[in-house]
Amino acid sequence: MPTMELATGPTVNYVRRGSGEPMLLVQGMSGTHLSWGEPFLTELERDFDLVAYDHRGVGRSSAVTDPFSIAELADDAAALMDALGWETAHVVGISMGGMVAQELALRHPQRIRTLTLGCTYSGGDGSALASSEVSSKLAEAMMSGDPDRAIATAYEVNVSPGYSADKSAYATFYEMATALPTPVPVIMLQMQAIQAHDTLDRLGQIEAPTLVIHGTDDEMLPHSNAVLIASRIPGARLETLEDVGHMFWWEQPERSAAAIRSLVQSGREAPSRLA
Repeated sequence: MPTMELATGPTVNYVRRGSGEPMLLVQGMSGTHLSWGEPFLTELERDFDLVAYDHRGVGRSSAVTDPFSIAELADDAAALMDALGWETAHVVGISMGGMVAQELALRHPQRIRTLTLGCTYSGGDGSALASSEVSSKLAEAMMSGDPDRAIATAYEVNVSPGYSADKSAYATFYEMATALPTPVPVIMLQMQAIQAHDTLDRLGQIEAPTLVIHGTDDEMLPHSNAVLIASRIPGARLETLEDVGHMFWWEQPERSAAAIRSLVQSGREAPSRLA
């Protein structure tokens, strides 16, 4: 898999597949390019030139020990677009990646064709992170030294009860999680960046056609975050997935990809501010 040294400093690992208009996929906390799952990528690659990358410190991207901000991760994303020769792209960000995508749209608005914000969080009044119960459960499992316990707990809180009942689905998740595990110290740095994230009062500046998509059974970042974000971005469309957990694109890849394609189509039909 190729790597690219960015003007912002890190060297990032990425995968590229499909053909069509450029689309940048921005993963969440502890996620790697593998975390998108084959069904979702297969759905999108029919229509888009996809690039999914690993954040600094993650996967085969360069190691990191110093703190970083969500804004710095957004600048990494813009630098990757530069290195790819992409003047603009459709941007899909989920969870922490949705926070990165918010900052990318605010710091580099001319680069965004359409913006998809999935299962994410804006910070500010009215926003909500995971409950203390869920956070404690995850932290205890992660610090236990038992990787199988950590993966099983992550699965439990990232998917809906209905989806987790399918034991065969867990095997796929386990294979993904063990292929490129993210170091715990990097996850801690990502959590610090998330705690400091706050775009709420700036969301009204986003002009790109925007989709906000979120499951109602999300334990990591409650669905109320989506309602708040969609209310602050002019013209944003809110797609609510009933009885779906945090990893909505994992549980419902076809519907998730269809919602993104619909956004792109509506963006093509709208007057372009990039012209």
